[in-house]
Amino acid sequence: MTDTSSLPQGPTLGAEFTGRTGTVLERLNRLYPALIDLSLGRLETLLAKLGHPEQHLPPVIHVAGTNGKGSTCANLRAIGEAAGWRVHVMTSPHLINVTERFRVAGELVSEEELVATLEEIERVNGDEPITVFEVLTAAGFLLFSRHPAELAIIEVGLGGRFDATNVLTRPAACAITAISMDHEAFLGNTLAAIAGEKAGIIKPGVPVVTGRQPQAVRDVLEAEAASKEAPLLLRDRDWELARSEAHGEGGASLLYQDAEGALTLPLPALAGAHQDDNAGLAVATLRASCLALPDSAWSGIAHTHWPARLQKLEGTLAAQLPAGWELWLDGGHNPGAGEALVPVLEQWSDRPLHILVGMKQTKDASGFLEPLLEHATSIHAVAEPDQHLALPVEAIVAASHGRAQSGPDIASALANISSKGEKTARVLICGSLYLAGVVLKKDGWRAE
Repeated sequence: MTDTSSLPQGPTLGAEFTGRTGTVLERLNRLYPALIDLSLGRLETLLAKLGHPEQHLPPVIHVAGTNGKGSTCANLRAIGEAAGWRVHVMTSPHLINVTERFRVAGELVSEEELVATLEEIERVNGDEPITVFEVLTAAGFLLFSRHPAELAIIEVGLGGRFDATNVLTRPAACAITAISMDHEAFLGNTLAAIAGEKAGIIKPGVPVVTGRQPQAVRDVLEAEAASKEAPLLLRDRDWELARSEAHGEGGASLLYQDAEGALTLPLPALAGAHQDDNAGLAVATLRASCLALPDSAWSGIAHTHWPARLQKLEGTLAAQLPAGWELWLDGGHNPGAGEALVPVLEQWSDRPLHILVGMKQTKDASGFLEPLLEHATSIHAVAEPDQHLALPVEAIVAASHGRAQSGPDIASALANISSKGEKTARVLICGSLYLAGVVLKKDGWRAE
């Protein structure tokens, strides 16, 4: 019910904040409130002092959910940019550099502008208690209010009802992605409780769109939307999506249908069957927003980029594997993410599959691993020295019921796997966005 796990808070910030930006955030982190009061009051006070930048944004799409938030935001951005729009995007967490969180009119914010914005917020806030996530949220609103754009996409950090981004009072539309068990300490230990927190972004009269959800989740969303008189568009009731395996020049496509009519869409650029739902959700949300897009814009989903979501690596780490091998990376880290990987792993049965798993201390390692075990030729538990809040290797081995062996790190595990003499194989590194950030840095990836 708070934003505290969106970023590390408290005495230390972790290794992911570096350079001049990290210096400012380290100072601001000392203002972390002694008590979390489960309200938006601190940020609302700060935004008022800044002139309410959140009220001076282009049309906003507000995105909450458990799995698929980042992918849905990336699809929304791709559609908007295919329409020729300038698009602001605020997401979390980042993988290597905090500047990844802010895409201003299509371009990543420069460190210079971000530092200047954070220092301005620091001066205005003074010594008042504040969290780093609240500061970063204010920074995003301030940046976006100062640069013209046609669309702003804002991703919830954690939950929804009390997330810092929920100071937005009148988005053009809201999207709620797949909801599953995660962050139980903050959001509750049932799907209905978690859904209640996610549904907190629903605003009176504002359309809200969601994909396929468990019935317990759907019931909560329907009740909340009804109480706010907000139009709720459900997949398989208000909008439909199916994959056509048509042959010929057109090839496979997505067939989309809602009250406005039918669309034939290209397949999503992001890999995995679960990405169909995220792409369809982006389309349905933009159509519900009543923003006018040209028909050509919907093809943007074929050009979506989003790192660490079934991303094929081809840099420094991949070069360490034998010729013909593939190295993949996925940042999914909860039971729902593990289930989403299963259809992909079933398609990968043509060659040996070696899975390297590293997780955050607070995550359900058993729940994430359980769906993956039967598809893996081998499983290696890993923890990198600079991986924030890494779950110990021994705990991952125990969570796998002894199936996993100690890596104990990426380099050692890859060397061990490569020495087996297999002519061809796939390697999947997964389990944590913090681990994904470390892996991308080792592989030489940079956000653009």
